[in-house]
Amino acid sequence: MPAIIDKAFFDELASIARYETLSFFRHQLVVDNKNEHGFDPVTQADVRTEQALRKYIAEKFPDHGIYGEEGGTEGIEQDFIWVIDPIDGTRNFISGIPLWGTLVGLLHKGRAVAGMMAQPFTRELFFATPEGSFFQHADDVPQKLKVRKTLSLAEATLFSTAPSLFDEKTGRGFSRLEQTVRFTRFGTDCYAFAMLAAGLIDLVIETRLKPYDVVALVPVIEKAGGVITQWNGGPAEQGGDIIAAATRQLYENAVQKLHRGQINQF
Repeated sequence: MPAIIDKAFFDELASIARYETLSFFRHQLVVDNKNEHGFDPVTQADVRTEQALRKYIAEKFPDHGIYGEEGGTEGIEQDFIWVIDPIDGTRNFISGIPLWGTLVGLLHKGRAVAGMMAQPFTRELFFATPEGSFFQHADDVPQKLKVRKTLSLAEATLFSTAPSLFDEKTGRGFSRLEQTVRFTRFGTDCYAFAMLAAGLIDLVIETRLKPYDVVALVPVIEKAGGVITQWNGGPAEQGGDIIAAATRQLYENAVQKLHRGQINQF
């Protein structure tokens, strides 16, 4: 991976995200709906932030591809592809709640190798480089992230976006798992994955994610010692139904609950 993918590069991306998003956050916004059968909001903040990030990345890495939630794909045949979600948690963003973030991840031949989750309002940056997974607040010294060593479901904290997102089959699996954990919280989107990497929670269960919802978070979790895949064990980079866990044992225990022990038949 190019040596230039380092903290300084993510600092610049986070600065761009802060400049573009905060002029809209907690202001009246025009909100468009991308889903005619539900509510999938997009705002001018989403569009402008992605445009600015794409421009900077394209200038730095003209031979890399880019895949963004709002702007689609460019150079998708390249070995290196940047994956962008300008505002993950748009519902929280338009509600004035600072549980959202800007996600930028780097794929190399389909594998997530670096990424960041920046929260511009709180000036938090969670990022992963080849050197590890880190957290930085404002201008403080970065601290290395490490998951906690929870092994038992009975001691685990579980986060998800919303129970209404699960369909009949995945909902049954989620319900079985939820009944076994210490407690569950909803509505934190990308923040949940960051808190898992920081050693503050233990499980994240999601459904129907797009690659741009998760690619940036894969290396942040893995380089902090955690596990993240699809429910069926496939690569999280492809999106879909996602499980992230602090430890391998906790992951395996959770998967058994999600599938009733029938992982290959789900």
